[in-house]
Amino acid sequence: MIPDRRSLVTAGIATLGLAVALAARPVSPREIVAGYVLAIAAIELLHLTRVAHGEDAWLRSPSEIEHALAARRETRVRPAELIRMEREITLGSASAEHLQTRLVPLLREAAAARLALHDVDLERSPGRARELLGDDVWEIVRPDRPAPTDRNAPGLPVRRVAAVIDAIERV
Repeated sequence: MIPDRRSLVTAGIATLGLAVALAARPVSPREIVAGYVLAIAAIELLHLTRVAHGEDAWLRSPSEIEHALAARRETRVRPAELIRMEREITLGSASAEHLQTRLVPLLREAAAARLALHDVDLERSPGRARELLGDDVWEIVRPDRPAPTDRNAPGLPVRRVAAVIDAIERV
């Protein structure tokens, strides 16, 4: 039975280790030779195992234990709704028109849902809604918010949108 290249390289490294250990003599030569014989036997057993399973079959298919222990890869998929909301916030900060036509209605809907928990309607109880939301948030989500005079002007900065969302969540 002809050993494979890996077995020969490993045996060569073990033989090199034998020579270094015999030159340095950290322990008796008898113990060094016994360790060398043990290493060569382990290398040959590994080679025989490879041959018994078919050439390198054990390298291609993991054992059941390795399979069970292998970390499962999680495919991280970002929800489409999250991606859409991020896009709306980004575009709402870039354009006053997008802010007014797309982002403000979403913020208004979120504010109305939070106000409903307190039995407050955004349109029928504007005073109470303003009180719960705060003046800054009210100016953005109020039903009679005027359209922007310059549609191409910048919208609301992302930090301010984040502050508005935080304030709505606190209601």
